[in-house]
Amino acid sequence: MLQELGTQAMVNIASHIIFIVITWQLLQAVRFDEIFKKDRVFEARLLMVFITIVIGSTVSHFFIDLISWTQQVIFMF
Repeated sequence: MLQELGTQAMVNIASHIIFIVITWQLLQAVRFDEIFKKDRVFEARLLMVFITIVIGSTVSHFFIDLISWTQQVIFMF
């Protein structure tokens, strides 16, 4: 039981990291410098980090929930 929880925790951590990295790569194509003022480079980068974490974590949660729900479907029958 505890080993299963540890395995699930590692899968969740790996999923979050993978989706955050994928989101970071995708957001590199967005030109945030046109939205911000010239002297606000730090704020633009910090916003990009926050957006990356939010989107990556949300997508990761979706896939983790989807996997969990598909494993619980067998209890319907």
